[in-house]
Amino acid sequence: MQQRRADMKRHVLLLLLLVGSGGTTQAIEPISTSIAVGMAAALTGFLASYQNIFYYFHECCRPEWISLNRTGLEADLKSKLFGQHIASHIILKAVNGFMNNNNPKKPLVLSLHGWTGTGKNFVSSLIAENIYREGMDSSFVHVFTSELHFPHASQIETYKSQLQQWIKGNVSNCAQSMFIFDEMDKMHPGLIDCIKPYLDYYDKLDGVSYRNAIFIFLSNAGGESIIQTALDFWKAGRDREEIELKDLETLLSVAVFNNKRSGLWHTGLIDKNLVDFFVPFLPLEYRHVVQCAMAGMKARELKPDLEVADKVARDLVYFPKSERVFSVKGCKTIDSKLDYYT
Repeated sequence: MQQRRADMKRHVLLLLLLVGSGGTTQAIEPISTSIAVGMAAALTGFLASYQNIFYYFHECCRPEWISLNRTGLEADLKSKLFGQHIASHIILKAVNGFMNNNNPKKPLVLSLHGWTGTGKNFVSSLIAENIYREGMDSSFVHVFTSELHFPHASQIETYKSQLQQWIKGNVSNCAQSMFIFDEMDKMHPGLIDCIKPYLDYYDKLDGVSYRNAIFIFLSNAGGESIIQTALDFWKAGRDREEIELKDLETLLSVAVFNNKRSGLWHTGLIDKNLVDFFVPFLPLEYRHVVQCAMAGMKARELKPDLEVADKVARDLVYFPKSERVFSVKGCKTIDSKLDYYT
C-alpha cells in the first residue's frame, strides 16, 4: 500500500511538472500546445480517476484508513496474547460482529477486567492496530487515563462537561472513533455516567450518531473474583482452559458494580445493560510468562532463547507463596527483565 501511494504521488508530480513546464515559454509552438493539451487531458483523467487522491496520503475517516483486518486480529490474538482463551474468543467475535454490522443499534462497549500485566492494554492496542491503519497513533483513537485526565474529585462536574464535549466533537468528526478509558478502578465514581446517553440505543443525539463508535474500559476491579475462580479450578485439578465466560461474567459484573473504589460503582452503564461484554483476563502462570519473554525477544528481532526466557520467568514473584501458581505482575515487567538478560 505504501509503495502504491508513493507511485501515485510521483505520477501526479510528473504530470504537474510537464504541464507546468509547457506554460513557461513566451511563444507557444503548435506542437507544444498539442503536448500541453494532451498532458492537461492526461492529468485531468488521472485526477478524475483519483478524485479523492488527497485521502491516500492523509488520514481521514474513510474505509481506506478504517476497516477491520479480521485475519490480522485473529493472528495477533493467537500468537501474541497468552493464557487468555476467554478474552481472545470474545474480542474476536465482538469486534468482528460489530465492524461487519452496517447498522448497529448502539456503540460497541467492552469492559476488560483483570490483574495487572494480564494483557488488557495490549489487547486494546491490538484492536486499534487491526482497525485503524495508523493504529494507536490514529487521530481517531483517544485514550483517557483517570489519574492523568481526571485527577481531582473537586472538579468532577468540569470533567463531565469536558468529557461530553470531547466525545461529541470527535464522533462528529469521525463516527468510527475509538475511546479507551484506562484505570477505571481509579476514576471518581459517577464521572463515567456523563457519557451514558452516548452508549445507549439512540439513533442520534443533537444530530450526532454514536452507534459506530467503540468504547473500551480497562480496570483492575473484579480482579480478585477472577483470581479466586482460576485458583479454585487449579486446586480442583481442572485445566484453566475449562473456565468459561459463564463462570465469570455475572460474578464479575456484580463485583465491579458494587466496588465503591471503582469508577463503575453503581454506574448506569451496568444498571442499564449498556456494557456489551465484561471480558475477564485470567492471572498468568509461569508458562505464560515464558511465552511472553520469547515473544518479547522476537519483537526485538532477537533469536528467542528458552534459557533466557526461563531466567526471566524465575525472576518474577508468584502467588500463593507456597505453590507459586500465578505471576503477581503478569507479563508487565518482561521488557525490563529482557533489558537485563539480553
